[in-house]
Amino acid sequence: MRNMTEISSFTLVGLSDHPLTMNALFMLFLLIYLMTLITNLLIFFLVLTDYNLHNPMYFFLANLAFLDMSYSSVTAPRMLIDLVIRSRSISIPACIAQVFFYLSFANSEVFLLSAMSYDRYIAICHPLHYKLMMSWRVCTCMASLVWVTGCSHSLVYTLFLLRLSFCRTASIHNFFCDLPHLYQITCTDPFINMVAVFLLGGSIALGVFILTFIPYVYIFRTILRIRSKTGKRKTFSTCTSHLTVVSIFYGSLIFLYLVPTSSNMVNLNKLFTVISALINPLLNPLIYSLRNKDLMEALMRSYYHLKLIQIS
Repeated sequence: MRNMTEISSFTLVGLSDHPLTMNALFMLFLLIYLMTLITNLLIFFLVLTDYNLHNPMYFFLANLAFLDMSYSSVTAPRMLIDLVIRSRSISIPACIAQVFFYLSFANSEVFLLSAMSYDRYIAICHPLHYKLMMSWRVCTCMASLVWVTGCSHSLVYTLFLLRLSFCRTASIHNFFCDLPHLYQITCTDPFINMVAVFLLGGSIALGVFILTFIPYVYIFRTILRIRSKTGKRKTFSTCTSHLTVVSIFYGSLIFLYLVPTSSNMVNLNKLFTVISALINPLLNPLIYSLRNKDLMEALMRSYYHLKLIQIS
C-alpha cells in the first residue's frame, strides 16, 4: 500500500443526500436485504437437508443461493450503515477489499451460470447418460473450478489496483467501490489496468458467454424434435428459470460495464447498480422457487416436519 499514502480514504456519494429520502431508502433496502438472506438461506437449507433435492441441478442452485447471499452482503450492510449514521467515508484498503469480494462473487456467478447451462444441456440432450456425465465428482469439480476461477480472476484486477495512486480527496459517485469508479479518480494513468480488463476480462467474458448460450442452441434443437406439445412445454419449462436469471444478470452487467458513462447518466448508472448488486440476488431465488414444484414440495415437507417436532 506504499503508493497510496497520499490520502487515506474516499467519500461515497451514495444514492441521496435528503434525510427523508435516506430514511425511506434505508427501510426499503433493509427489507430487500433481509428478504435476500431469508430466501437464499431457505433454498440452501432445503437443498442441503432434503434428499429429493440431492441432484446436480439443485446442487448448483444451492451454490447460486450462497453466491447471491455473499454478493449482496458485500455492498448492502455498508450502504445501510451509511444511510443510518450518514457516514460517507471509506478507507482505501476497505475500498479495494470491497472491489475484490464484489468481483469475486460476480465472476463466480458468471461461471456458475455457464455450468448450470451445461447441466441443462446434458439433462435434455443426453438424458440416458446424465447420471454418468453429471456425477457428484464432476459436479464438485465444476463447482470448485467456478469458485477458484472467479476469485483468481478478481485477484488479478485487485493486484493491478495496487499500482494506482490517489493523491487528492475523491468522491465515488455510488454507494460502493467498483473498478470504473477507481479508474475515474486515480492520479495514475489507468491505461495498463484498462488494457488488462479489456484483454483478460473481455476474452474470459466472451468465452463464458458463448459457453452459457451455445448449449441452448442444442437444447432448442432437441425440444423442436419433440412431437408432443405437452412434452415440448414441459421440457422447455425446466430451462425458463435459468434463462430468465441469465438474461437479467447479463443485461445489468452489460449496461454497467459496456455502456459508456457520462455525467448525464450517473443516476441511471446508480439504478442499474442497485439492480445488479441488490435486486438480482433477491430475484434469483424467487424466479427459481416460484416456478419449481420440487422446491415447493420440499418446503412443505420441511414445514410439516417442524410442526411434528413442535407437537411431539
